[in-house]
Amino acid sequence: MAAGNPDRLTGFRTFWHYFSVNRGAVIGLFVFILLVLAALFAPLLAPYAPDIQDKTAFLRPPAWQAGGSAQYLLGTDPVGRDILSRLLYGARFSLLIGAVVVTLALTGGITLGLLAGYFRGWVDVAIMRVMDLILAFPSLLLALVLVTILGPGLFNAMLAIALVLQPHFARLVRAAVMAEKSREYVVAAKVAGAGHIRLMLRTILPNCLGPLIVQGTLSFSNAILEAAALGFLGLGAQPPTPEWGTMLASAREFILRAWWVVTFPGLAILITVLAINLIGDGLRDALDPKLRRS
Repeated sequence: MAAGNPDRLTGFRTFWHYFSVNRGAVIGLFVFILLVLAALFAPLLAPYAPDIQDKTAFLRPPAWQAGGSAQYLLGTDPVGRDILSRLLYGARFSLLIGAVVVTLALTGGITLGLLAGYFRGWVDVAIMRVMDLILAFPSLLLALVLVTILGPGLFNAMLAIALVLQPHFARLVRAAVMAEKSREYVVAAKVAGAGHIRLMLRTILPNCLGPLIVQGTLSFSNAILEAAALGFLGLGAQPPTPEWGTMLASAREFILRAWWVVTFPGLAILITVLAINLIGDGLRDALDPKLRRS
């Protein structure tokens, strides 16, 4: 144990060196950490509960605008709910959506990619043709069809988005497995008597984690964006859930007379997706040996 610690510390320092060179990635990581903290401590930070209505404060503007009040820093929505509180609680839903979707897509994609890349033959053909079929449709359109079949709701939206994103992981794992399968350490493990499951999970898969981490990070932002789109169309989270896409949907008819009800949820989505994409770029730079050499 003691002998391994210095190597792990050196590996982390090397990773952080290449990651921190990308200043955008560091800024994205800082913003993402703030978002996670805001989501975790939303009950302490939010001035009000997200579903509390004030019948005397419909569409009240932000505090710095004429007619605004320090009681509602970012204003209120059409039914008198505090926008700041709903944004803070909405961060919980958006981050939860990203985590659940990536976990489901990663699990399914790794399983299918390992099977296709390791066994090849008819198994590879069957799996990859299904993945190609999914990729043939625009992701949002396919998610819309799946949610329509399953029924509107947050869980069904997450399941649909996970199914849409799964082929990206499957193709990535398949390519990595095909590249690693013929290497000497895999052949040696096979000669030593390792079974198929051990070869796939313990020998090959750990050497494919770098690209998977990058793809998982980028899929996290895609999941948040597509969930917001489904919520905006009324097929994702349902009112009064304080999900950012649902907030946009309920406020679209007031966009001309109350700019804040649309602007702040839109900015929340923009900042979150941008921060995660910047982190993904930094992870790619830090984990890809070819980019390190360049």
